[in-house]
This record gives sequence, structure tokens and C-alpha cells, in this order.
Amino acid sequence: MYQQLQELPKKYKVLALIKMKKVRSTQILPLRKILKDDVKFVSIKDKIAQRAFEKTDVPGIKDMLSEFTGQCMLMFTNMSPFKLNVLLAKNKIMMAARGGDIASIDIVVPAKNTGIAPGPMLTEFKEAGIPTKIDQGTIWIAKDSTPVLKGEAINEKLASILGKLDIRPVEAGISLYTALEDGLKYSEEEMVINVGKIREEFSQAHQEAVSLSIEAAYVTSDNISQILSKAAQSARSVSVESGYMTDETKEQILQKADSQARAVAGQAKDYTPA
Repeated sequence: MYQQLQELPKKYKVLALIKMKKVRSTQILPLRKILKDDVKFVSIKDKIAQRAFEKTDVPGIKDMLSEFTGQCMLMFTNMSPFKLNVLLAKNKIMMAARGGDIASIDIVVPAKNTGIAPGPMLTEFKEAGIPTKIDQGTIWIAKDSTPVLKGEAINEKLASILGKLDIRPVEAGISLYTALEDGLKYSEEEMVINVGKIREEFSQAHQEAVSLSIEAAYVTSDNISQILSKAAQSARSVSVESGYMTDETKEQILQKADSQARAVAGQAKDYTPA
């Protein structure tokens, strides 16, 4: 493993680190399958990683040494750490709850036969606010109930009940703690990308660029129709104002002249010599 950690940073462009605190194996296994062709996962103790990288001459890797504390998982890849972090964020899974976890959704316990024999569990269902009845020798949930809403904490007894009912109310994902690419070290905050927000910013910037190019009459394939339309409208306005008749403007010019003539006639009619 020591030798492997000295060689891997030379084979891949990116070294990324995940802290394994509060990370369960059920989160890692699906990611290994999904990213197996693009990412090499290495679970390693911090001291071994520190010693291996101390003698590795990859640019910037010495800056990573202080990050190796506690149980760590390394990811070696040739994809951008930003893209990798986005892929990790997309591949979240719903997990069974533990006491103290925060519900990611409104927890709905449907009415059904639990298959659980009556006994101490009846009290636990009652304490969790889940109505029950006994029928055919098993505990039945009498009606749909929502013992915990999204954002609320799940106590240990409810977590145990949800586990027995195979209800998974906790969304879990993994994000990179730090990463090294071409000698540059990125922090956890720097690698978080709000894809929706960035898409909106690009869309707004594009629209502003198009508006500016139209005002400046800078012709591109995106704005040529709008520029020609604006130029045509301006030409019609000049034609009407100057009285220069064309097939498109003659009606407006005559209507304008008629309106002006009527206004003058009205003024003459009301005129009284001093």
C-alpha cells in the first residue's frame, strides 16, 4: 500500500480526499460501481498516507499532508475535481436512520401489516405516535401517519421502527474534503458548484451580451434578425417623420398629414381676429 501511494499520484492528474467520519460503507459501494472506470478508490490510514506522500515529488502534494487526519479515503482520477464533486452530489442515496439523524423527507408510515408479533414493540409504536392494532397475531399500522417532518430529528426508538419497516428517510451523499490538481490545492468550499445558479448566470450574461450587440449594431448569427428588425423600424419612423413616402409608410404619412390638417382647420375655425 505504501508503494502504491507513491506511484498513484504520478499516474493520475487529480488526488482527492474524503473524510470518512459519518460516512457509511453503503454510501461508498454504489459509488465504486458507478465510477469504477474513472476513479480509483483507496481507503488508507492517515499515518501511512503521510509517510508515503512525504517521499513523493508530485507538485503540491506536501501541502496535502496536514489534511490526512483520522480515517481517510483517497480518490485518484483524471477528471476535474469540480466535475467529480458534481457527480458525487448527484449520486446520493436514501439510507436507514440512526438515532439523532435529521429527516431528509417527511416520514410517512403507511397503514399495513408489519408482520411483527405483539409485545414491547407496541409501546414503541405508541411512543412514536404511530397508531396500531393487533390482527391475526401481528401488529398492524391502523392508518397512515407522519411521525417526523422533513428537517426534524429522528430519535433512536423511531429509527429502530423505521429500520424494521424498511423505511429509509435519510438522504446521504459524499463531498470532497480537499483535492490536488496540477499542483493546485482546492478546499471543500472552492469545489462546491451550484449548477443551476451557474446556468442562470450564463443565460443572463448571454442575454445581456445579445442586448449590447443589438444596441451597438454588432452583427452576429445570434442577433442579425433583431438588428435588421430594429433598423427597419427606425427607417420607417424616419420615413414617417420626414414625410418620405414608401409602400410601407404612405398610409401612416397620409394619416399623420390628415390629422395635422384637421388640427389646423380646427384652430382656424376657432380663431377670432383681435
